[in-house]
Amino acid sequence: MVGRSRQDSDEGVTGAGDGVARRVVRTLPFVLIVLGFVFDLTSPPSYTGSPFFSAAPLIAAPLYSFRATALTGCAASLAVVVLRAYADTGRRAEALTELATVVTVSGMALLINRVVRRSGERLASAREIAEAAQRAVLPTPAERIAGLHVAARYEAARADAFIGGDLYAVQDTPYGVRLVVGDVRGKGLEAVEAVAVVLGAFREAAETEPTLEALAQRLERALAREGVRRDSLDAVEGFTTCVLAEVPADAEVLRIVNRGHPEPLLLHSDGRLVVLAPGEPALPLGMGELGAWPDRAEEGPFPPGSTLLLYTDGLTEARDAAGEFYDPAARLRGRVFPGPDALLDALTSDVRRHTGGGASDDMALLAVGRPVRGQPDRRRTVPVVRRGGG
Repeated sequence: MVGRSRQDSDEGVTGAGDGVARRVVRTLPFVLIVLGFVFDLTSPPSYTGSPFFSAAPLIAAPLYSFRATALTGCAASLAVVVLRAYADTGRRAEALTELATVVTVSGMALLINRVVRRSGERLASAREIAEAAQRAVLPTPAERIAGLHVAARYEAARADAFIGGDLYAVQDTPYGVRLVVGDVRGKGLEAVEAVAVVLGAFREAAETEPTLEALAQRLERALAREGVRRDSLDAVEGFTTCVLAEVPADAEVLRIVNRGHPEPLLLHSDGRLVVLAPGEPALPLGMGELGAWPDRAEEGPFPPGSTLLLYTDGLTEARDAAGEFYDPAARLRGRVFPGPDALLDALTSDVRRHTGGGASDDMALLAVGRPVRGQPDRRRTVPVVRRGGG
């Protein structure tokens, strides 16, 4: 997704360390053969270096290609032959048993190599499918939509995971730019199915429903309908928290409907930060059977130079080693960013530092900035600065 290619200094250090570790591990088969050779030459006749020779192809199997693994096995076997010839014990039963052991282990290493390679190919194929599914379900929004600057991130808790229950979308409609950020209860394919339902309903209804309240009700009905039709959506206990936002084209205002979701943040150009808490709490989507009351959109100013930040609870539930939750309002208050992209770069880097690199939940972020009229685009060219107060 958006922003996956960015690299901060912490990631650079980690990546360099991983690269050194990989290079060291890849030299182990050669080192073991050399150690076995030296050990066999310098130790009493009753000792042998065959354990080193047997270990070399086994370690090479998951690291090397099939050919390189075979060459490692041949080198280990050749070392045994040379050593026994040098000691003039090549015809003894012990020497023949030692050679047979190394050859057998080398053959097993080749089988292991083949299995590992095939598994790696299947895993790579699965990753490609997951990436394609992610692009289909959560397409990257355009950087400019109806004059607004847009940036999005999807940070998976697991490195090999791509899509889950978090969602976002931005759409230019006859009623202005409309946004949704949500979090589906649950994990796995069931959550992905619900994400597809919510986003599909949003993309259709955002174009036709004249108000955010009506849009929220359309999403509610879509989830209820799919929950009854498909048992996998968990019609009894399933729900989706979300925030719907609307930025009209003819006014510097922002309208929001919050359905049980973490409060959005509005960052002003002078470093002030406003938490957009709903006046009346509302139930998440999919829980209409517990109570029904009309949705009410809340309206506030969205002046030029300000940025709206929407996020899922993976951000606020990120913990450090002491168990302290991440507080985005406290972390961002008083800071000024040149654009939404820079804001999300700084935010995701700060979360990684806070958690030590390990998150427990997926995190979706969406930032929308209203540029100052006539101001040049300075994204990624102006450093982030801090200002007091706010």
